[in-house]
Amino acid sequence: MHVVSANGANIPALGFGTFRMKEDAVHAILPKAMALGFRHIDTAQIYKNEAAVGAAIKQSRVPRADVFLTTKVWVDRFRHDDLLASVDESLTRLETDYVDLLLLHWPKSDVPLAERIGALNDVVKAGKARHIGISNFNTTMMAEAVKLSDAPLATNQVEYHPYIDQTKVIEGARKAGLSVTAYYVMADGKVPKDQLLREIGATHGKTAAQVALRWVVQQDGLVALSKTATEARLKENFDIFDFALTPHEMQAIHALAAPDGRIINPAHLAEAWDD
Repeated sequence: MHVVSANGANIPALGFGTFRMKEDAVHAILPKAMALGFRHIDTAQIYKNEAAVGAAIKQSRVPRADVFLTTKVWVDRFRHDDLLASVDESLTRLETDYVDLLLLHWPKSDVPLAERIGALNDVVKAGKARHIGISNFNTTMMAEAVKLSDAPLATNQVEYHPYIDQTKVIEGARKAGLSVTAYYVMADGKVPKDQLLREIGATHGKTAAQVALRWVVQQDGLVALSKTATEARLKENFDIFDFALTPHEMQAIHALAAPDGRIINPAHLAEAWDD
C-alpha cells in the first residue's frame, strides 16, 4: 500500500470510509475490507458507527498497530473539556486506547479556534491521538489552525473529485506540510457514469471509479477515501496501484472541474470556501 507522509504521519493513501454506513453494514463489510488489505479506516462521532468500527477491527484480527484509524469530533463537542470527554467516549466505542488521527469535523463554531486546537493538542499530549488535523477547512482557516497548533497538523479532509477544483486548498496544505484527504471521490455516483473516465479506464483495463481513485492518489500528498457496502466493489476500489495515468489523462480529468461542482455545502457548518 502506498503511504503518504505528512508532518510525521504515515497515512495509507487509500482509506475505507464509513460515512452514512449503518452499524450492520460496517459489521458485514469492514472485516472483509481489512482481509483484502485496507489498513486506513475513517469514521466520525456523527456517523454513529464507531462501536461497529471498533468491533470490526477486533474481528479482523489485524494487529491494532497495523491499522491507521481516524475519527472526527463533532461540532457540538468543541469546548475544551467537552472535546476531551468526547474523545474518551470515542475511544471506548472504538475499543482502543488511541486513534491515529483525530480531526475537527467542520470549521464553523462559536468556540474559538484556539480553544479547539488547544484541546486537540491536549489529546495528543495525553497519548490518545497520535496525530491531529482538520476537515472542511478553507485555506485561511487552515493556515490559522497551523499557526495555533503546537503539534503539526497531518491532514485537511475535504470534498474532492474530478468535478471540483481544490487547487488552492491542496497548494496551501502542501506549503504547510499537510496531506489532503479526499472524500466523496465518486461524486455521489456521478463518477462511474462519466464517459471520459470510462474511456480512460478502458485503456488501462480499469473502471471509471478506479480511474478517479487513482487520479487522487497519483497527486503528491493526497489520500483517497473509498466506500462501499458491496463486497464485489471492495477489490475494485483496492486495486488501483498496478497502473498509472498519463500526464495527459491527469490533465483531462482535472479539466472536468466546474464552478458548481461542490456537492457538500452545509451553511451552518462551513465557512466561505476558496474561489
